[in-house]
Amino acid sequence: MEYVYAALLLHKAGKEVNEEGVKRVVEAAGIQADEVRIKALIAALSGVNIDEVLKSATAVPAAAPATPTPSAAPAAEAKAEAKKEEKKEEKAKEEESALEGLAALFG
Repeated sequence: MEYVYAALLLHKAGKEVNEEGVKRVVEAAGIQADEVRIKALIAALSGVNIDEVLKSATAVPAAAPATPTPSAAPAAEAKAEAKKEEKKEEKAKEEESALEGLAALFG
């Protein structure tokens, strides 16, 4: 997890997220850097727009009304179910892209 934090720190500081930068941040925190993990992280992050990921991760859905009307309840359930499906699909796509990045490490 510390490697992800290091990458986020570099991104927040406006620095390039690369192997050397992540290694320096991790070592500055007093942690022995694992080159394999750093390479895997950088490979997984290649092609990822960190700003978009952060925006989608911090987007909080609006709170539902405390007492929904009976006619609105089925529509709200359908929307919630659709959002769950979208999140599942999005997670699957993210996992696939992460695996593709990791697969490049192992040929």
